[in-house]
Parts: sequence; C-alpha cells; structure tokens
Amino acid sequence: MAFHQTIELKDCPFIYKVSPQIKKFTLRDNTFSTSTVGNYELSRLLEKVPNSGEGFLLKIIINKDLTGAKINITDKSGLRLVNIFKSDEHKILQDKFYFLMDSLVERHIFDKEIR
Repeated sequence: MAFHQTIELKDCPFIYKVSPQIKKFTLRDNTFSTSTVGNYELSRLLEKVPNSGEGFLLKIIINKDLTGAKINITDKSGLRLVNIFKSDEHKILQDKFYFLMDSLVERHIFDKEIR
C-alpha cells in the first residue's frame, strides 16, 4: 500500500490530509514510534469495552519525509480489513476513531475535511 497525501476510509464521512505543519517531534509526543525504515507508526486497539482486548486494530503510518500516510482498520490479527463505518453497529468504535483523529488534527498532524 502506497503513501498518499490524502487518506480516506471507505464510508467514513471525513477525508484526512497530512498537515503541512506536521513536525517529527509532535509525532513522537503523540506516541508514534519509528520503524526500522524511518516511518512513523501508531497502532491503537479500538474497543467497545476498555481493556477488554476485543476490538479492531487501527494502524496509522506516516512516511519519514512527512509527506504521505496510510491508514487501516483491521481485525486484531491485522490480516483482514474491517469497515466500521458501514453500519451503526460499530457506533462506539466510530466515536473512538473520531476522537483519536480529532486529537491528531488539533496537534497539526492531519487536516480534516468533510466529504
């Protein structure tokens, strides 16, 4: 999967773009880790019940040049993509996703637009 300046998730009402104000230290301050190739990665488990260990894995990767990103929501194993936006069954997970992404928007890691 290639890095893109604009990232979208299927059925998500928002589009996220890598902010031109993004800084490497801001990524580290927001618990992004550095991979062996120099990219910045953030993994979070979206859970209905906190600390249950049951949920879907959100993974955000920003390239080392800070010009592109990838985003995936998968099952816990990380092998199968999951769409949490297609039904209201995952409303709690959607809210947790929006909360996390809004915090990254506030810190100028991403810019947010309505589709």
